Parts: sequence; C-alpha cells; structure tokens
Amino acid sequence: MYDVLQGMRAVEGSSFIAAPLCGLYLTQLGAEVIRFDQIGGGPDYHRWPLAPGTDASLYWEGLNAGKKSIAIDLHKPEGRELAQRLVTAPGQGGGLFVTNYPLDGFLAHQRLAALRPDLITVRVMGQANGLPALDYTVNCALGIPQITGPADLGERPVNHVLPAWDLLTGAYAAFALLAAERRRGQSGQGQEVRVPLADLGVSSVATLGMLAEALASGAARARYGNDVFGAFGRDFLTADRQRIMVMAMTPRQWRGLLEALELRTEVAQIEQECGVSFERDEGLRFKFRERLIPAVASAIAARTLATLQPLFDRLGVCWSPYLTTLEAARDPALVGQNPIFSRIRQHSGLSYPVSGAPATLPHAERHAPRRAPGLGEHTEEVLAQVLNLSSGEIGRLHDAAVVAGPLRP
Repeated sequence: MYDVLQGMRAVEGSSFIAAPLCGLYLTQLGAEVIRFDQIGGGPDYHRWPLAPGTDASLYWEGLNAGKKSIAIDLHKPEGRELAQRLVTAPGQGGGLFVTNYPLDGFLAHQRLAALRPDLITVRVMGQANGLPALDYTVNCALGIPQITGPADLGERPVNHVLPAWDLLTGAYAAFALLAAERRRGQSGQGQEVRVPLADLGVSSVATLGMLAEALASGAARARYGNDVFGAFGRDFLTADRQRIMVMAMTPRQWRGLLEALELRTEVAQIEQECGVSFERDEGLRFKFRERLIPAVASAIAARTLATLQPLFDRLGVCWSPYLTTLEAARDPALVGQNPIFSRIRQHSGLSYPVSGAPATLPHAERHAPRRAPGLGEHTEEVLAQVLNLSSGEIGRLHDAAVVAGPLRP
C-alpha cells in the first residue's frame, strides 16, 4: 500500500465485485475508505469461497482489505439518514461516494447532492438504462462464450471463470472517480459518474477490434481452442509431460523461440515453401500455424522443462508453465517473494498472503496491506470522528439498533 491518496476519504455502499474493487484500489493507494453495510451483512457477506469450517467469506475479505466498516440498519429511516449523512459529511478530502445501489431511492445522487453540492458519486451499474446485469450476462451478450473453448465444441457456449468485466469496471470506476475529483478541484463542482458493466464490456471488445471484425466480415469469429488468435501461441507438452504456454508475438520472441528449439533451418524451409516471412508478421504465424505448430511441438516434446527453462529465459521467449491455483499460491515468484504480498491474519482467523497495490512506485515507500475489517468494527470510530457524534448519541443509536458494533464471523 502507498500514501499517494492520503487525505482522501471515500464512502462505499456496495456489494459483489466491481464497486468494492473500486474502493479497494483507492485503499491500496492510501485513501481512507469507509464502507457501510446492513447489520448482519449485505448480499455478498457470506459469498463463496468460505474459510474452512466457517461462514466467513474469503471473497469478502479479499475485496475489503484495509477498509473501515460501519454496520447500519438500512431498513430503518434513521439508519438511511445516517448513511446519507456519512456520505455527505464535510471535509475537503471527503464527499466521494462509491456505490452500486440503484439510481433511485435514498442514495440517489440528487438527494445526496442536496446535502453536499460538491458530492462526487461513482455508481457502478448493470446496464445504462438501470436494468440489472452481471459479469456472466454481459459476457454472453458479447459473444465471448461462443468463441471460448475447443474448436470442435460446435455451438455450445463456454462461460468463463474469471469475472473480467467486473474487474475492468472496478478499475475504471476508480479511474473515473479520480478524474471527477480532479475536475472538482478545478471547478468546485460535484457530479455523478455512472459506470455500467455492459457498456464497459462492449467498449472493451470494440476497442480490441472485435466488433469491427464481425461487421466487416459479416461473420462471428470462429473458435480456435488454445491457439491464440492472430499470433503464434498455444500449449505444448515437454518430454517430462509438463504443459507450458508459449507465445511469440514480437520478432525477438520469435527469434528466441527458433534459436532455443534449433528450428531456424526447418522454419526457413517452411517460409520458402509458403512464400512468406514469419519474422515481422505475427499474423502470418497464425495463418500458417498448421505448418509451424507440429515443428514446435515436436521440438518441445524432445526436451525437458529443466532444459527449456534456462534457454527460454535467456533468449527472451515468452512462456509459462500451467499451474493450478494451489501451485500458484505456493509459487515463490508469484506470491512468496513478491513484495506486493504480506502474510497477515484476517478476521476469519486464517493467515494467508494479502495483496497490496499491484503497481510499483519506485520512489515511494510500500506499506504492508491491512486486513479486512470485521463487520461493524469501526462503527463507533466513524460516528465519532466523521460525524462528530457524542458518546451519548452513539449509545442511543446502539440502543435503538440503528447501528451495530463488530460482528464475529
């Protein structure tokens, strides 16, 4: 974690992935992020994966590391008013709200802005028209499941496992919040920024040329299995039955691959027969992959991973072994010796590596990430320090069950 955003205070009312991820990224760069939740937890508080033998969500812990938590009964009018006051609390670094609550209701921007005119609301949405959407429904509407999976699968879709649109939307929401905050610093004006998941998804595939490709060709892209579209890349088996992914997108990567596998002469013969040069054009490597892949597969199959690894690394080949998630978690380079991780004890009782900021700022001090809060862990602190409530007022709110303190998993 870094102190780049120190002095910034954002309030988060959210669940699931994209909006909490926005708050997480702000936290990792030094902002104070206070999330409010329904007493007892919101709809994602017990979402899988869970800590073994408990109902504590490892998913929730991951997305909320380093934040502060206040538990409020949002079903009560006084609880909703308290959430509004928290979002619009005074202070130069405050007035920033991240949410995926609906457009209308007690957290509508126009209602909140009446309490603080310079408020910035970043609202993660499903669709721009207010209708719901989740990562899987966005993905299927973009045609991605129809081009994922083995080439001989036919028309059966393959849903992805990684919530790509949620992750991109969360990152874009953090970027949009900082852009709006910069504008507020120049003009003094707040605003609502809406970031629909569906728009982020379709914008992304359009940016990659996929929509233009379909319109220009009049056809959807075909499935290519593990072959990387438009470049040379796929999985191969070594002599000791280790599966590796090998890519060659740049001329240097291609030259390194040929040198490591001693394939220059054989590939030159293929080039002569086909009347092409693979050195500069990655598209040609894809077009003629049926000629190239058997040669590369045979050369890799004749060598062990221990033989290939130093050669590939020395010659700049882009490659990676296939690891399970457990193997990745135990990998020294990825996790164990990676400075973005620190092993800390979470509220669930488990100790495991927790990620700080993925960015590296060479001239700034990197601090260890903080654990996720217990639900309601900071209720009294937030009420006293942000809303300036007296101990008597806080006690009354507890007695009326409008707020709650820490909830054990």
